[in-house]
Amino acid sequence: MSGKSAKVAAMVAGLDPGPWDRRYVGWFVCFNRGEYYEAHDVLEDLWLEGGKGGLNYGFYKGLIQLAGAFVHLQKGRLGPAVALFRLAEANFARYPVRHAGIDLSAVAGLSVEWRSRVEDGAGVNPLVSSGEMPVVRFPDGMPAT
Repeated sequence: MSGKSAKVAAMVAGLDPGPWDRRYVGWFVCFNRGEYYEAHDVLEDLWLEGGKGGLNYGFYKGLIQLAGAFVHLQKGRLGPAVALFRLAEANFARYPVRHAGIDLSAVAGLSVEWRSRVEDGAGVNPLVSSGEMPVVRFPDGMPAT
């Protein structure tokens, strides 16, 4: 186990993921706490394990990119955030509206909404100016955390 994998394992150790992989559920937990970098790391571990041929390769990549876009917003890098929102949306478009226990159309819509807020904000960072944090619903069948 690599150092990063050990860190990820420790981050998700206490989760009860129900029928889902702990790293997948860990993405939702971290993301909804505003821990976007950690959300990226947790899911990247699962994404890399599955390889390019995996059924969820593009789906996981889109979730990682979505978290990455918010990392950029936290750091005030609006242009890179917009680029990652667009990449995430392109990856989500390859999957059905319900995938891996979630309403993927809602997740894609969240990306479009925040990208639009950045693009229409005349250089104002909506994550900072609004005080809002995005929230993504947990997958079906996941016990309450």
